[in-house]
Amino acid sequence: MKEDASLFAAIDLGSNAFRLMIGQSVRSRQGLMIQEVKTLREPVRLAEGFEGGALDALALDRGWQALARFGKKLRGFEAGKVRAVATSAVREADNAQLFLHSAERHLGFRIDVISGHEEAQLVYAGVAHSLPGAEDMRLVVDIGGGSTELILGQGSQPLLTESIAIGSGTLGARYFPDGRIAPGALQEAERVAILQFEKVARRYRAQGWQQTIGSSGTARMLAKVLKANRLNDLGQDGITYGRLLRLSLLLLKVKNVQQLKLAGLQPHRQSILPGGLVLMLAAFKAFGISQMVPSEPGLRLGVLHGLMSRH
Repeated sequence: MKEDASLFAAIDLGSNAFRLMIGQSVRSRQGLMIQEVKTLREPVRLAEGFEGGALDALALDRGWQALARFGKKLRGFEAGKVRAVATSAVREADNAQLFLHSAERHLGFRIDVISGHEEAQLVYAGVAHSLPGAEDMRLVVDIGGGSTELILGQGSQPLLTESIAIGSGTLGARYFPDGRIAPGALQEAERVAILQFEKVARRYRAQGWQQTIGSSGTARMLAKVLKANRLNDLGQDGITYGRLLRLSLLLLKVKNVQQLKLAGLQPHRQSILPGGLVLMLAAFKAFGISQMVPSEPGLRLGVLHGLMSRH
């Protein structure tokens, strides 16, 4: 893509997928807003490639090939208008430096390995930008492939941020290997996830909030599947605990997630459904969430917002 002076690019090296978002700032009644120009997604599945703490050769290669394709789209972009961030899988990998050395060469830009705390702040910045003007307290839940970020904020200000090292990909690999749904696996995975969330949930519940937002692909996937399969009450949108339970009952009827025939579920998201569903059920229980609204991608919008603010 030939660079337009108004274009900026954010690259998110997630544990499930790598994503490139190219955007530009446009003036609106609310002020400067980010308009998405192009988005690319590569199902790299880094989190599935852990072998004894290190990323295996196949995962490394999938990541490098994806970044090479992104790099071709970013030819001509100035370094100051591109930011690439790596999250949980690269944070946790023993061979992160080996991966990054070739990854930066393939992409053509530096890659920042961000902490869970910075990831949570960027997620909130993206959500606040896409839902401006709301002064209500809001809880943002971002279930990724390798970690879950939890942010309590008001307006554009994050007040509490936590990153829990448990995600749809890592939980799925542990309890649902190759998509297998064994008896008791859903309950055990949910129990473990609730224990993790309970470590921080009391501080959040003590503050309280008026709105809950799901800012990850997991939340958007679940909302889409619930609606497409009429698991919602009277066709209403959004996510509730009751709707998630109905989906989990469908999952318990099959021995493997690949046998599940669900409308609205894209093939590349099938493998992360069990882990994502369990984490969402656990979050609803631990935090006492009544309803969640899915939103636009938080992290990538947050990265773009940061780039544009600096310019």
